[in-house]
Amino acid sequence: MKNEKLQSLPIGVQDFVKLREKGRIYVDKTERLQEMIESGDWYFLSRPRRFGKSLTLSTLDAMFSGRTELFKGLAAEAWVAEQAEMENPSPVLRFDMSVMNSKDVVGFEKTLVETLQREARRFKLALPSETIEGMTQDLLGNLFEKYGRVVVLIDEYDKPMLDNIGNLELAEAMRQALRSFYTTLKGCDQYLRFVMLTGISKFTKTGVFSAMNNLNDISMDEQYGDIVGYTQAELEGNFSDWIDGVSKKMKLSSEELLTQTADYYDGFCFDGTTRLYNPFSILSFLSKGVFANYWYKSGSPSFIITYMKRHAIQDPAEYAHLEVFEDFADAREIERATPESFLYQSGYLTIKERRGDILVLDYPNYEVRKSIVRMYLDQVYRVKDYASLGSQIWRALSDGNLEETIRLFNIALAGVPYEDFTRQDESLYRSLFLMLLRGAGVTAHGEVPTKLGRSDVLALFPERVVVLEFKLARKKSEIVRLRKEGMKQIEEKKYAEPFDAVERAVTSGVIIIDGKKREAVL
Repeated sequence: MKNEKLQSLPIGVQDFVKLREKGRIYVDKTERLQEMIESGDWYFLSRPRRFGKSLTLSTLDAMFSGRTELFKGLAAEAWVAEQAEMENPSPVLRFDMSVMNSKDVVGFEKTLVETLQREARRFKLALPSETIEGMTQDLLGNLFEKYGRVVVLIDEYDKPMLDNIGNLELAEAMRQALRSFYTTLKGCDQYLRFVMLTGISKFTKTGVFSAMNNLNDISMDEQYGDIVGYTQAELEGNFSDWIDGVSKKMKLSSEELLTQTADYYDGFCFDGTTRLYNPFSILSFLSKGVFANYWYKSGSPSFIITYMKRHAIQDPAEYAHLEVFEDFADAREIERATPESFLYQSGYLTIKERRGDILVLDYPNYEVRKSIVRMYLDQVYRVKDYASLGSQIWRALSDGNLEETIRLFNIALAGVPYEDFTRQDESLYRSLFLMLLRGAGVTAHGEVPTKLGRSDVLALFPERVVVLEFKLARKKSEIVRLRKEGMKQIEEKKYAEPFDAVERAVTSGVIIIDGKKREAVL
């Protein structure tokens, strides 16, 4: 959707100066940033990709630098004006670890040295030392002598480690290199006014955070729950013209549009209270006026894909409504992090509810639920043409045609790499089947409880309910017996009974997996 009269959307803009100079919409977060500056000196913020971490650091850079022309009309305008009136505004050092060479430790240290040297040239300073530790001390000490206390902003602090999660030895080497740098930084506290690190993850044991134990981790603090991302009020208050335009285009009332938008894109929460929109997704929607999966199109982080491939493949639905302790996402080394920790830190899971020190995790919205299914089908199972196959299975099941369903499912199984069959149990096949259905938009559930047991698969259609059991036959001679057992289980456990009184047809069946052939049979 394009309208020249509307103020431009800040899609993908991570630089505060560029955003303000070009007159794009800025959702004012400066009051929260000012509160943070006035309350402490060392901070850490963890958020998923595409949430505005880089823009936050860029805004802090401009605030400390006294760029008053950029803050007219914003909450921190007076505070920034005070900085500008200082004889020497605080010098600001920026380190973006996402652009560092992370292929090996030598390459990483080389690019870090180049960054230190570039910052020294910017302030016309010499760095006599030749080591990273010495150069860091020289840079901070000389800046302090010339200008006063220094501000250090570090973006994506964990990127060199996460880039190598598939090689734990290299990831550990990167962690030690980062730890050395951050230890030196902490040792220069007398030169520092303010320090902030951002990243996706938090690994504390024997890692970076053991070196910087003075960091105030605000990632789950309610006070800063809205420091990045957009609340419902911010969305409606800052983008009302765009909302009106999309409403007219889609022939919906503003209320109807906002309801659908919330279902599709809202629901991220990091403090147990504040609900947020991911800026990239909601801005892309307002720009194009089409409900689409912008989260997945923007690229899934490679580290989460690598991690899930290395660990037991489970049905993503198993992580919905998952109860965990509030420290589940930290205090672990990379190699010991749980799947739910990685899913949360990469934005696939969010906090739905807080019960004391217990958190209830779930997928935040429709877009992310679709994304996790696509990630599994694309990157884990690597099923070709899964969109078409899922759609065809949808039609076959909705007609109660189990034979055609099996034929199509076997096409999907034929494309799954051999190494993914090393875990020979029925849950592997059931999970893939469910993901094909969910990817096609079918309301499908696994392990559905009844008063007498749990059915493997329940698929709901407007005019039909399908109840399925999965059984793995390790020998061909077991197929007939398992088929009878499965049908008996459906009947005795009364899996279909809750739907018998509903005005929909009920189809029940048993899908047998021939373990040797790795294919399904009725």
